Amino acid sequence: MASPYWMKTLINRTFSQRFFMSRLSHFPIIGKLIDKALFEDDDILYLPQDKAITINRSLQQPDDLAIPSLVLEHFIHEANYHWIMNFCICRDSSACKDYPVELGCLFLGEAAMGINPEFGRPVSREEALDHAARCREAGLVHLIGRNKLDTVWLNVGPGKKLLTVCNCCPCCCLWRVLPVITPRIARKVTRLPGLRVQVTERCVGCGTCNRGICFVDAIHLEGNRAVISDDCRGCGRCVTVCPTGAIEIHIDSPKLFDRAIERISAAVDVH
Repeated sequence: MASPYWMKTLINRTFSQRFFMSRLSHFPIIGKLIDKALFEDDDILYLPQDKAITINRSLQQPDDLAIPSLVLEHFIHEANYHWIMNFCICRDSSACKDYPVELGCLFLGEAAMGINPEFGRPVSREEALDHAARCREAGLVHLIGRNKLDTVWLNVGPGKKLLTVCNCCPCCCLWRVLPVITPRIARKVTRLPGLRVQVTERCVGCGTCNRGICFVDAIHLEGNRAVISDDCRGCGRCVTVCPTGAIEIHIDSPKLFDRAIERISAAVDVH
């Protein structure tokens, strides 16, 4: 049975405690219980914003092969079931003022059809593609993958049949907990393998990229230059806000997006 509507109210009221709960995960027994209950078998990838990748000259490939949104569009085309939430539970819970609350998650796969209709609606493939485009235009960042937490709060399954597509903003995204949650859970949310974000010599140390831009607090200033740590998930937001174009995304192979599709397909069946 799908979760009743009061589940949304419960999450709204407890969402602000997510950092406290995340810190509890560092206690070994509690951490294992949280992991098994809410994050077991998770595999979630950040998709950098399309505009963060302009031209990757080293690959000598057509521009359209370096468009991260093609990964999401692949699954929208492949999926037999598409569901759009009427709200973003994170922005709704935090009363976000910077990004549209109504641009909620997109779910793909058979399990999505079990979601309470009060939460959203089934849509066509074309409507799903339009929703994803609207999210990108609003400046939101896609996260895509298998997320057990959604099967739990929505009370749907099996998890193998539900692909989550979050459309995140940096101010209130659930995954702002990554810097404080136990690494055992945090490493289930990753950057695209083979993608690097690099600060170049054009950096003037203005600090724009360090002002609430990064989801995981992976960028900071050392002297007069920005430095990106290994915690970076490759969302590309720092690239798009840098006023001097000093931060770049590099991809090591034209097959990077194909590998991402293969990895997600291994975790979730959207048919």
